[in-house]
Amino acid sequence: MKMQINADEKLDLFEKKEVIDKDFPLAVRMRPQNLEDFAGQEHILAKGKLLRRAIEADRLSSLILYGPAGCGKTSLAYCISKVTQAYFEHINAVSSCVEDLRKAINKAKLRKRNTNQKTTLFIDEVHRFNKAQQDVLLEDVEEGHVVLIGATIENPFFYIIPPLVSRSLIFELKPLKEIDIKKIIQRSLGDKERGLGSLKVTITDEALDFLAKVCDGDARRALNAVEIAARTSSEDSAKGINISLKVIEESVQRKAVVYDKAGDSHYDTISAFIKSMRGSDPDAAVYWLAKMLYAGEDPRFIARRICICASEDVGNADPQALVLANAAYQVCEFIGMPEARIPLAQAAIYIASAPKSNAAYSAIEAAYAAVEKERTQEVPSHLKDASYRGAEKLGRGKGYKYAHDYPGHFVAQDYLSRKEKFYQPHGLGYEKIIKERLEKLREGARE
Repeated sequence: MKMQINADEKLDLFEKKEVIDKDFPLAVRMRPQNLEDFAGQEHILAKGKLLRRAIEADRLSSLILYGPAGCGKTSLAYCISKVTQAYFEHINAVSSCVEDLRKAINKAKLRKRNTNQKTTLFIDEVHRFNKAQQDVLLEDVEEGHVVLIGATIENPFFYIIPPLVSRSLIFELKPLKEIDIKKIIQRSLGDKERGLGSLKVTITDEALDFLAKVCDGDARRALNAVEIAARTSSEDSAKGINISLKVIEESVQRKAVVYDKAGDSHYDTISAFIKSMRGSDPDAAVYWLAKMLYAGEDPRFIARRICICASEDVGNADPQALVLANAAYQVCEFIGMPEARIPLAQAAIYIASAPKSNAAYSAIEAAYAAVEKERTQEVPSHLKDASYRGAEKLGRGKGYKYAHDYPGHFVAQDYLSRKEKFYQPHGLGYEKIIKERLEKLREGARE
């Protein structure tokens, strides 16, 4: 006897009966119907990959999908609902509680007993459940009453309880590539049943390129922009609706900036940024920083350049510059955009405003040249390692003077076989102190 479903049971987007509502957002209507239509994530969904095999064989174990917004977590869950024979139950952790979980699990048990049909329980934003709520799932996941699919933007190893993680396969979804975003947009424009095909919508190449870049791998954001552009544009009875770059700029509320990550604009802008910091112009530095971030440049790339500038152009004139630049880089790694722009700006402004010295850069360049072009110096005998047996017989370390045994923790002795002078400290900032100290030590050594 088949289980009877109550008339008031909620019909959601994941049930086997297809329901297409024109009022659903385009991003919902265009969710792929099968794995062949799913864009991106080849690293886990390509032919022969574990997840692909498990889905197609309907042998899916509980899994957790994590990745940034709009990368396809919910769409993948939707695909699984279409491919597998399991009943699909959808819960959002933001608006659900333990009672909702228990109700869904009890229905799954009843469904299994009456119809022998498995239930896939999809929990969106699963990281929003606290430890006690996640604990409710453990027994039923363990006993196979439900196949859990959890979706989260957070690292599950930090936000999901270890027992639940250990019972699940973990798959990381990446931000979609520009080519994948373009494919999704073009498919939505050509689909007459689910997309905008009946409106005869076209989009210019420059608008498509801009949108694919500016949405930062978020397909939902791209489709929302396309739908807004199409619904708010006037239709030509003969030509239909054409989406231009200007229309897309308005739809995403962001203008296009000439900045090709692989072209001249990329190199010209980063060059202007570095030279502005070197030239002590914090206003120009922060402007070029803003342009790069606005255009979608990787903040980690910018942070690395700031670190280099801090050492090359500020150096020991203000040793704190490198410390701050490194801190900004590390902060970027774990907070991401848009907040990462703040520590980047702080570091760039600090370096632009700091006293400058390229003495450390000049020193290593000169030393490299000496190693490359001149005869390589042998380590003086008194500096050689004397810690091993037999070293004394070879004269290793003989005559070495331990600096801390002398006044001022300094003693004159040779540290190179041939005298060289690579480091020429300048007289700005902290390096002025370094210069004065070295001059005093060298003068004392000559006496």
